[in-house]
Formats: sequence, structure tokens, C-alpha cells
Amino acid sequence: MTHIRKLTDKLFGGINMSWLKVILFAIGAAAVTTVFLTVPVFERTSFYEMGVSLEAWILFAVIIMSNCKKPLESALKTFVFFLISQPLIYLFQVPFSYMGWGLFHYYYYWFLWTLLTFPAALAGWFIKKRNWLSLLIFTPVLCLLAWIGMGYLKSAMFEFPYHLLAAVFCFLQIVLYLFAFFRDWKQWLAGIILPAVIVGVILFATPVVDTSASMPLPDDPHLSANAVVTLQDSSCGTAEITDATGGYVRIHMVSYGPTEMIVTDGDREYRYTVSVVSSNGVPVVDVQPLRK
Repeated sequence: MTHIRKLTDKLFGGINMSWLKVILFAIGAAAVTTVFLTVPVFERTSFYEMGVSLEAWILFAVIIMSNCKKPLESALKTFVFFLISQPLIYLFQVPFSYMGWGLFHYYYYWFLWTLLTFPAALAGWFIKKRNWLSLLIFTPVLCLLAWIGMGYLKSAMFEFPYHLLAAVFCFLQIVLYLFAFFRDWKQWLAGIILPAVIVGVILFATPVVDTSASMPLPDDPHLSANAVVTLQDSSCGTAEITDATGGYVRIHMVSYGPTEMIVTDGDREYRYTVSVVSSNGVPVVDVQPLRK
């Protein structure tokens, strides 16, 4: 434990974060990210997410902030780190992408985050105080990491172990920050409970999944205008007939299912199993005739 403590103390406060190191750090992070985004072996892996999600960049920002001597220095160096690294990622990818310079269309999202790093790092410097104010400042970051991690766990449910490593990385960051910046067990406890409660409430109030599809029914029934459709378990979502003659339905799912979908047309009844499955890691609605 002593060796781990020495390592975290060095990483979060023991580095002379000069401007040269910030610039080299930014170029190196951009180069590694570009490799993860362009080399096919990393496609659809947790490493690929370094170029499209925030968790790795949160770690980089915390390293820079915790190794600065003043709040303004923290804000300036973190801002410059993102200002250099993010456009470089797109610039490095241009020769390897069919989109060419059109890739910079996606930079807008990261430019907004870059602007936010200045005020965030200005306040974030105070995590170095390792007190209750530090925990208050850290709580939104811990919640964000927990939220992203839970999203990755959802992906893993579709296609195990897809994104499982990214989920572990998010949760390990929470543990790492609590270990590195806080000594009081009460702060530790609060740092775990607060994100768990906040994210838990959000997850409870939002659908497990949220996906829709319009499709023809698989056994190609020809329905009349009087046909109606219901889901046996209404908590799974909703269904409606959009084209009776063509047998088209629109299904909106808010949980994985499965549940039965029942189409009634006068004396005729059609039954299907509806569930959410993975298609290349993306949740999609699947409808199959119910065999009895």
C-alpha cells in the first residue's frame, strides 16, 4: 500500500508540469489516440473509445491540474493541452480517412469541451487541498465517470465483453481519485455513496434502453384497418400499426424484453416475440413469430 501511495503522490502532485511537458503530453496523447482510432485491430474495442469519449481525458486533465502550483496555471495549461491535442487527433487522421479534411466537422463537440476546461480546471485545482471542498468539486467528475461506466456496462450486456474494459477503467478512476486525494474514511465513503446515489436515481428515472424501429411483420400478414397491436408487458415499450395493408408496425422499446406482441385483426390473431438485441454493439429491436 505504501508503494501505491508513493506512486499516486508522484502522479498527482510530484511532477514538474512545465509548459514543454504539457505540449509534449498533448502531442503524445493525440498520437496514441490516433493509433486507436485508425488501426483496425482497435475498432470496436475499449481503446477506440479514447477518441470518442471523455474518461481518458478526465484522467489527463486531473494529472495536469494536480501538478500545477496555482489555479490560473491549472486553467491555462489544461486548456492549452486540449487546444493542442484535440485538433491534432483529427489532423493525424486525415491521411487515413476517406473523409479527409471533412473529419474536422466532428471537432466542434471537442472544441466546446476545450472551452469548458478553462473554468473547470480553474476550480479543479482546489482538489489539491484534499478536504471536503475538494470532494465537492470532485463529485460531478465522479458522477460523470460512474454514468459513463454504467453506459459501458449496458453495452457489455449486448455483446460481452464489448466495452467491459472501458467500464472497469471508469470505475477504477473513481477509486484512484478517492485514494490519491482523500485520507479521511468519511470522505472516502461520501465519495462512493454520492455518485452511486445520484447516478442510481438518474438510471432509475430513465429507460434501460431507448430504441425504436419501423418494420414489416416477419410472416407478412395482410391486416385490415381494424387491426390492433399490444405488447403483453407494457413496461417494455409501445407498439402501433403504421401500415395495415403492408403489415408494418412501429415498436419503441425501453427495456431489453423479451415480451409478446399480439396483433388482433377480427377473428385472426398473430403473436410475436419482441426483444432488444445487439447489432455490432448497437441495440436494435428484434421481432420473431412466436412458435408454440
